[in-house]
Amino acid sequence: MRPDTSVRLGAVRLNNPLIIGSGDHVMTAGGLRAALATGAGAVVAKSINENAAAKRQLDGSDHVLLDSEWNPLPWDFRPPADAMLFGRSGLQQMDSDEWIAAVAAADREAATNGQYVIGSIILAGLDAACDLARRYQGAGIRVLELNIGAPHGDEAVKGAIIQERAAGRVKEITAALRAAVTIPLWIKLTGQSEDVASLAAAAKEGGADAVIVMGRFMALVPDVETRAPMLGTAGAIGGPWALALTCRWLAMTRKKLGKDYPLLGTNGARSGLDLARFLLAGARAVEMTSAVMTGGFGVARRAAEEFADYLARTGGSAEELVGVAADRQVGYGVQPDRPGYWREFVPEEAR
Repeated sequence: MRPDTSVRLGAVRLNNPLIIGSGDHVMTAGGLRAALATGAGAVVAKSINENAAAKRQLDGSDHVLLDSEWNPLPWDFRPPADAMLFGRSGLQQMDSDEWIAAVAAADREAATNGQYVIGSIILAGLDAACDLARRYQGAGIRVLELNIGAPHGDEAVKGAIIQERAAGRVKEITAALRAAVTIPLWIKLTGQSEDVASLAAAAKEGGADAVIVMGRFMALVPDVETRAPMLGTAGAIGGPWALALTCRWLAMTRKKLGKDYPLLGTNGARSGLDLARFLLAGARAVEMTSAVMTGGFGVARRAAEEFADYLARTGGSAEELVGVAADRQVGYGVQPDRPGYWREFVPEEAR
């Protein structure tokens, strides 16, 4: 018998905790179908807003894959395990009503297999975001994600994309969207904050049904050959190293909001074992984005299979993993004293 991989996020039940996150790979109806074919529990469609500059930004998109020594890698959809995605992108350029209709059609198809296609809005103007939310709900979408943590917010043309880092604004924005729609509302938060857990608390207070921890980071990578910035600009960066940062904030957010409030993790997951790591840290589902964009949809298929194999090998269900490691975390002050042990970790000359 196959293990129980299902998870519940409030009123939403997923067949498994893998969600293919929003990005250029799910910007077409074909991309949405390919994402669903992986068996993922859900797919978040490419984000929209009504700002012309945000749509135009897609025309200036660029990406580079980097290894752990900052060397560019070929974009052949076979990246090594340590590959990092560095780049910039824009939003869906299709007419919003056309895209909403396409996403809603994909969600109806997904429902026949117990899956979801989730509509996604990136904040620019609050009134426009509320209007888009109502249009998504009117089209029949069952779950809505509002991304207020897009890493490009400070670099984009003014007003194109907003990244919120103030708890008061997070609560205000969430409350406005909550008043606009009745369907489950998930809020995606930035990782570029000194207190992600407080932003999550503000979203909860505003009425969010779940929060997503956390968006990628902005970075600058100098090219030592040209002595110019790679891609000419700063860009969003993610890689397997980010998993440890995300897991810490998941654990901190779980501690702050309680064990029953649904959290989703994103930024750093590359495999089925990574899904397990995120759940152990407190997530109930995991958005995998960069790994799928750079490695193809087979990455998600293999991750879902590997996660099921992990449960079959270790026992228990997906739900039973949630927060186990987070709840076992203790502080530095209760660690056993081992005088002189530090010498094991320095060169012999420094002992």
